[in-house]
Amino acid sequence: MNSNRGSESVWNTAPTSAPAQRADRYVSGSAAHPAKMLPAIARHAITSYTEPGGLVLDPMCGIGTTLVEAVHLGRHAIGTEYEARWARLADQNLRRAADQGATGFGEVYQTDARKLTAHVPAAFHGLVDLVVTSPPYGPSVHGQVRSTRESGEQGVTKRHFRYSRDPDNLAHVGLEDLLDAFTDILIQCRHTLRPGGHAVITTRPWRERGELVDLPSAVLTAAENAGLVPVERNVALLAGIRDGRLVARPSFFQMKNVRDARRRGSPLALIAHEDALVVRRPGAEPGPTPPRPLPCRAPRRTRREDLRPSARRTKVATRTCTNEARHAGGR
Repeated sequence: MNSNRGSESVWNTAPTSAPAQRADRYVSGSAAHPAKMLPAIARHAITSYTEPGGLVLDPMCGIGTTLVEAVHLGRHAIGTEYEARWARLADQNLRRAADQGATGFGEVYQTDARKLTAHVPAAFHGLVDLVVTSPPYGPSVHGQVRSTRESGEQGVTKRHFRYSRDPDNLAHVGLEDLLDAFTDILIQCRHTLRPGGHAVITTRPWRERGELVDLPSAVLTAAENAGLVPVERNVALLAGIRDGRLVARPSFFQMKNVRDARRRGSPLALIAHEDALVVRRPGAEPGPTPPRPLPCRAPRRTRREDLRPSARRTKVATRTCTNEARHAGGR
């Protein structure tokens, strides 16, 4: 574990663009997810707060970015995901990681993160070294755009800005309901963490009708209400660094909002980072956790046996645990 992590406040997590970071690690269709975590953010969190052989959890794993980066780093990973579409892609991305030689164990459950401890096997409870996740922000800051010039029209069209049309997905609820649900999810995560285990929650503010919504501070309060202890508040860059200067890579929507505001005389600035909030489960924090056998409940193509870090490649199982799942897709 990095001995200097407590003094580090800025994470250089966007030296290259998001597509370049994903390259050939993620299967076709992964780019359609509306709010993918930067792989470099996941990697930085995992290498800073775990040792090889450690166990990482993402309760809203989306296409499985946290899981894929974890198994490539020799860690084990568990993810839960509400949307069946994204859970299948997370499964496929873990299989690709296995084909590429990843040595960690990975498993995806399609379920409600607010019922995490009911559907993730009890044998994993209290073993997780690190939770890495992010709450959904909603369609106002999600999605991709495409120019309509090719069709002879002017302007752009918006796409890939919905997790689904399911009204119970947390991406479609108001801020107050989102924070209540996210608090419940973090309570579940606390029960899976080992004493002293950490959670890294990435989030960013956004503007709504010109007003800044300070989601990071609200999420930090939710973590405290869930019984987790704040440790650090870091800056994970969404911009590159070239010759000592930031190279911003803002979304189309950010640029449009800022330009519109400046035309109205409001000198808004681009948001070029995410807040990386670090909290931990109370309790004595032991030294580095040595690799250990991890129990598994018979994933496909495996027997009912312990899967050890030395096991051949990544074992993957996607579980549909409940038809009443009610949480938003993650990253």
